[in-house]
Amino acid sequence: MIRAHKIRLHPTPEQANYFAKAAGTSRFVWNWALAEWNRQYAAGEKPTALKLKKQFNEIRREQFPWTWEVTKNASDQPILDLGKAFTAFFEGKARRPKFKSKKRSKPSFYLANDQMERGDHRVWIPKLGWVNMAENLRFQGKITGARVTRTADWWFIAITVEVPDMQSTKRPAAIGIDVGLNRLVTLSTGEEYENQAFLKTALGKLRQANKRLHRRKQGSKNREKARRQVARLHYRITCMREDVLHKLTTRLANCYGIIGIEDLNLKGLLKNRKLARSFSDASLGKLLNLLTSKVEQRGGQVMKVGRFFPSSKTCHCCRWKWEDMAVSDRVFLCQNQKCAYYQFEQDRDYNASLNILREALHLIGLVDQVVSGTGSDADVNLVMDAG
Repeated sequence: MIRAHKIRLHPTPEQANYFAKAAGTSRFVWNWALAEWNRQYAAGEKPTALKLKKQFNEIRREQFPWTWEVTKNASDQPILDLGKAFTAFFEGKARRPKFKSKKRSKPSFYLANDQMERGDHRVWIPKLGWVNMAENLRFQGKITGARVTRTADWWFIAITVEVPDMQSTKRPAAIGIDVGLNRLVTLSTGEEYENQAFLKTALGKLRQANKRLHRRKQGSKNREKARRQVARLHYRITCMREDVLHKLTTRLANCYGIIGIEDLNLKGLLKNRKLARSFSDASLGKLLNLLTSKVEQRGGQVMKVGRFFPSSKTCHCCRWKWEDMAVSDRVFLCQNQKCAYYQFEQDRDYNASLNILREALHLIGLVDQVVSGTGSDADVNLVMDAG
């Protein structure tokens, strides 16, 4: 299993200047290779990454001698990355590669495992030397590579390590999760996690910073200062949001073996002009991706319930359906007189989480096994937990 640890670097001004040169070299080689690929492809040739790499090395010393001032990975890896990008494009898995802009693209460059060395709170980079790291590498194993990137004013290094697969421990407990905007997560156990809405909270500061940015003259130093301030604000919002999501998903992955969750149409939700910013701020897609990866690493299973399953409109006890339920109805009232919850006020999201749990167990087959008498004791406990 390959895992990555992203660590902040503390470079000196000279080292930061080297990072900027390496990132600029990597961007230049990518653009050169993409332009050459498009030219050869339009001429009826069949370009490949290896051919382009050989072609660049033949003219590199004469036409681009400044590329030798940094590590060779900064000029070799972008061509290989371009080949992978075109392979994914021709297979229909990604969009066509585009040229990288100096202002809009994220500065980065790659380091192979033989082009770096890790020490105590430091990393060695070719033609630069030792650079201080904010912390030690968290994982123990074979280092397969690293990538240095810049976010706002800070440089980071993401080191990929090949570690043994995690030993899966059986966690018989199951849980259902209902996600939303008022509350980020509502669990079938009754626990609730509020939506922090970090972007909404910082929107006033962001507006002021963006106004200050657009009032500055193009190309001036003051405009660059204002741009970096906007970038720092966005980075702070991202860090706070990811901190909440990582802690929540780690807790769920450590405690539960089966997790049921809605399969939302996130692209469709983001087309709603009134709620698009709120959905982006909640970052439900990131939540689902983190939860899926962490649960699978621990030997669990995330079961996605269909997006058209009426989890909010259905009573979790008798299966009665409230057909004309509106979004503004935050309390669920069952109208079935034979139901044990008849006219009993239930939280809408909590009722939905119980329905999601039951449907997830039904899709797995545990509910059917218990009803037919073929399920194990653990399966029985799961269905009992479902209510």
